[in-house]
Amino acid sequence: MKHTFSHRSQNFAVIAMCCHVHRGSAIAKIVGANAAKYDTFDTTVNMWVFEETVDGRKLTEIINTDHENVKYLPGHKLPPNVVAVPDLAESVKGADILIFVVPHQFIVRVCDTIKDHIKKDALGMSLIKGVDAGPEGLKLISEVIRAKLGITMTVLMGANIANEVADEKFCETTIGCTDKAHGPTLKKLMQTTNFRVTVVEESDVVEICGALKNIVAVGAGFCDGLGFGDNTKAAVIRLGLMEMIAFAKVFCTNCPVSPATFLESCGIADLITTCYGGRNRKIGEAFAKTGKTIEQLENEMLNGQKLQGPATATEVHQVLKQKNMVEKFPLFTAVYQICFNGHKVTEFINCLQNHPEHI
Repeated sequence: MKHTFSHRSQNFAVIAMCCHVHRGSAIAKIVGANAAKYDTFDTTVNMWVFEETVDGRKLTEIINTDHENVKYLPGHKLPPNVVAVPDLAESVKGADILIFVVPHQFIVRVCDTIKDHIKKDALGMSLIKGVDAGPEGLKLISEVIRAKLGITMTVLMGANIANEVADEKFCETTIGCTDKAHGPTLKKLMQTTNFRVTVVEESDVVEICGALKNIVAVGAGFCDGLGFGDNTKAAVIRLGLMEMIAFAKVFCTNCPVSPATFLESCGIADLITTCYGGRNRKIGEAFAKTGKTIEQLENEMLNGQKLQGPATATEVHQVLKQKNMVEKFPLFTAVYQICFNGHKVTEFINCLQNHPEHI
């Protein structure tokens, strides 16, 4: 689908959801600032916010009056041109670029709600780190959105922990965009002095990296909870990366899978930061230490956010079973079995010791 951009013609809807809205707000801060800065874009940025009450006030009212998401991204001012909108369908009307930042479990519902309200030539960008598995096999979230809405899709993935992005600490990110014509505009929309953007064409590989690294991070958390050291975590990261590359080669059939993409921020950088600082690692550690379920820990520790790693492990395991390839991905399989099938967390080290990479 051809998408054209004209001077002062673009209007942005940043789509976020309460359970993931810290990340949506961090990106809205960047997009809002750049929309105001460059004549290429309309100034106003709509951000869908799931309405809730905080200290007796509506969250959207707080954001639009005080320009701060006090519940999910406290202490960070949003640009005044970022407008919180509680009605999802209303938030996307007239938008030329739609940015999706919701847990992957909710994307179908979001698409069904907005499909009759968006511009037919809108350009989508997904920041959603997950996959969808069904009877037809694995689908990337960008594919799900594209099928539901009929729009051109791009993705953004990288070592971008939301609080650090909001703090304007230096980081990098990767945009996957198969159509070269869109790359410069999306880079202008997203790049700042401390949020540096690289655009690559292997969009599917960029996206699969963003999903799979969360599984590896849960395993890294297991190692922390069990008291293993940095050497063990380094092995988890390396073996996890090998499984990510192998998985991409099997399932990313729409584009080449080059080693260079795994050296971008969406690959090894995102894997490292998630295995040391992300919430998937944090929950994995608590799981190993407490014996509580993933659902219990999610409710207790994440302030309404959703965890992606265990859910993605489930989707990946389903696809691997369909392909009779479970044994070739022991780290991914071990995370799934420990989280959901009652396998002891102490068994995780066995998948490292007996990994086929060592044979």
